[in-house]
Amino acid sequence: MDTGSPNTMNAGQQHVLERPGGLRVEITDLGASWVSCKVPLRDGTQREALLGYEHLDRYLGGEGCFGATVGRYANRIGGARYRRQGVDVQLIANQWGNQLHGGPEGFNHRRWQVVRADARAIVLGLHSPDGDQGFPGAVDVRVRYALDSDFSVRIDFEADVSRETPLALTNHALFNLDAEHSDCRGHRLQIAADRYVPVDAQRIPLGTLAPVPADFDFRRAHRIDRDFLASGQQRQADGYDHAFLLDPACRSGERPAAEVESTDGRLQLRLYTDQPALQFYSGNFLEGVSRRGGGTYARYAGLALEPGLPPDSPNHPEWSPWSDCFAQPGAPWRAFLRWEFRSN
Repeated sequence: MDTGSPNTMNAGQQHVLERPGGLRVEITDLGASWVSCKVPLRDGTQREALLGYEHLDRYLGGEGCFGATVGRYANRIGGARYRRQGVDVQLIANQWGNQLHGGPEGFNHRRWQVVRADARAIVLGLHSPDGDQGFPGAVDVRVRYALDSDFSVRIDFEADVSRETPLALTNHALFNLDAEHSDCRGHRLQIAADRYVPVDAQRIPLGTLAPVPADFDFRRAHRIDRDFLASGQQRQADGYDHAFLLDPACRSGERPAAEVESTDGRLQLRLYTDQPALQFYSGNFLEGVSRRGGGTYARYAGLALEPGLPPDSPNHPEWSPWSDCFAQPGAPWRAFLRWEFRSN
């Protein structure tokens, strides 16, 4: 399987998944990224739900990680190191001395191999060798994008490892459900979580799992801007960039982990997953990133909801089961997320 050289000069391929009268989705092998999601509205128009780059080649490790498959470990690992069974493992740092989204040449920097594709689904694969970004063991990863129904997209991750290694894969789509992708903070958001992970200024956990305070309480849907920058936790991150611990009932995949509604109320999105945590990022650092159609995005132009594990889980085994992040040889690792769209 292709190792997905991070320095590839290939232009990349783009694949369309489409259902007549339903969603039209575009995927690229660059970072195994979700490029576009056009949703039909009741009035016969289409609305683009994803932020995206002007040029396809930007999906290879581009700033913003639009739609990328991120790993080996999505989210942050403090000090770019962890200790396991008395052994210290040093990873490659890429943000403030920590490791973010698998390191400077994480999976979003690789050109993936297209394993198979048709009009309804595409499977991409990647081989990550032993020692990649400091991680022990080789990993063979597959990600499948599929139109699960006329109005839903399902993403399945599967991986096999040669040695015990931390693993947390997710998709880094940034959504804006409005007709104009200017500011996502008018969206209504609901998250099925009564606890979250407080962090320091580098977004590394303080070591506690805490009940959600008022400005982090999305158990009932409300506008994102209602309590925006209301506390020190938000102000040090310039917005939301925090992990929420999902209600265990969500992990069956039958109950939504999160729900989003556009500012004008015309488009809704539900997220289903089997993962224990959800990173909510309010697009705090999108200012100046090149955008589809030309120009650049503004700060808070889109929001990410990333199912996975809490940040720094390899260093917090005491958080089990929220932090159970070590994949084992002979036991295929799997995760899924499903996005369901509804139009009013």
